[in-house]
Amino acid sequence: MPPMIQITHLRKEYKDLVAVQDLTLELEKGDIFGFIGPNGAGKTTTIKMLATLLMPTAGSATVDGIDVVKYPEKVRSVVGYMPDFFGVYDDIKVWEYLDFFAAAYRIQKAKRPQIIDDVLALTDLTIKKDAYVESLSRGMKQRLCLAKTLVHDPKVMLLDEPASGLDPRARIEIRELLKELQSMGKTIIVSSHILPEMEEFCNKIGIIERGEMIVAGDVNTIARQVRGQHTIEIGVVDELERAEAILLGMSDIIREVKRTSGLRKLTDAAELGIAQTLQKNGHSSSGGIVQIGYVGEPDEEYRVLQALVQANIKIRMFHTPSADLEDVFLRVTKGHVN
Repeated sequence: MPPMIQITHLRKEYKDLVAVQDLTLELEKGDIFGFIGPNGAGKTTTIKMLATLLMPTAGSATVDGIDVVKYPEKVRSVVGYMPDFFGVYDDIKVWEYLDFFAAAYRIQKAKRPQIIDDVLALTDLTIKKDAYVESLSRGMKQRLCLAKTLVHDPKVMLLDEPASGLDPRARIEIRELLKELQSMGKTIIVSSHILPEMEEFCNKIGIIERGEMIVAGDVNTIARQVRGQHTIEIGVVDELERAEAILLGMSDIIREVKRTSGLRKLTDAAELGIAQTLQKNGHSSSGGIVQIGYVGEPDEEYRVLQALVQANIKIRMFHTPSADLEDVFLRVTKGHVN
């Protein structure tokens, strides 16, 4: 099976401006790809070329094995495109809006009512079926635009800043909906610059700057490549200093990142009093959390835990935090825009 999306040396020029240059990317079925970059980096231009709305200057791109330049009509049948701007739809009801796009995709009239009900239910807009589009909140309009994108059951969804301008609750709703669409086997490209949210539902990311893809791939793999390490958080019941000595003596541990110990993290007088009382009653407060940078072989982090257990260190937590996209973004970009 070919990749669901395959981009090879894609380029787009506007006179003297190179909006996208030499972009190469492969995505498989079920991937959610976070397309990250500042405004003007080339995200929207790339998405529009995949949606067959812009003609590439050079290079090639296929969606579900279909060339976007040679067979644009076929590509449109398998792609759902959600622009970053909703548009103006006055005096039209929600169901009429969806019916219009279903007709544009040549869906038979007899099948449209059921399809409209299905996408409204999926996007939690059933209650607004007979409401006018202009009466909807921005969050509801975003969900309606997403419903429109789904009427022809596309294999690939191209979403340009779907959470832009939404309040926190609406962004959470969009995020959960994207996870549900991924579970249905959809391949999704989501462009955004709201990084903390992207890392919660994207399994792959690409960072673009001045039209050039700087880095792309699995989130945690990229984070490790950029940092040269990944972090492990270890919580110990007591003997924090001995645990640190053991950790920093291992060849796979390059440095201590952060240490939080018992009484030192308690600045509030009441909390300090509670801790001192616990100490008098035989409860140790010499434990805490240590973060270390691990550079050993992947999937062999257990050796770190094994060494601590063999040394009779009491472990209450052993955890690898998820990648911090903001950290990765700041490390690989230079702040340039076209």
